[in-house]
Amino acid sequence: MSRILRCSLQSFRLLSSGSQLGDLGSGSGHGGGAGGSIRDAGGAMGKRQATLEEKYFRDLQKQQLKKMKDDHKDEISHHELEIKRLQSVIERHKKEIADIQDEESELK
Repeated sequence: MSRILRCSLQSFRLLSSGSQLGDLGSGSGHGGGAGGSIRDAGGAMGKRQATLEEKYFRDLQKQQLKKMKDDHKDEISHHELEIKRLQSVIERHKKEIADIQDEESELK
């Protein structure tokens, strides 16, 4: 899933760089592209539509980044718990080894 998200974020960054798109919302043939009838017409409505679309994708990207961050935090806490569990298992095995060594010394 994170690979898909990374690809979509990269695509978004490419699309949001204004260098190739010209002035968004300025109409067909003026660098605004064919982004729908409102954007084709250009003018204030086209620019507003372009601004709303950009805001939508920025908000979407923020949500995706927050979800990725939360997922990583969840994974970290899971791994920390797993480390604690494994440390207790290691301690138990060390105690068993010590008990075995005590029994060995008693047999000598």
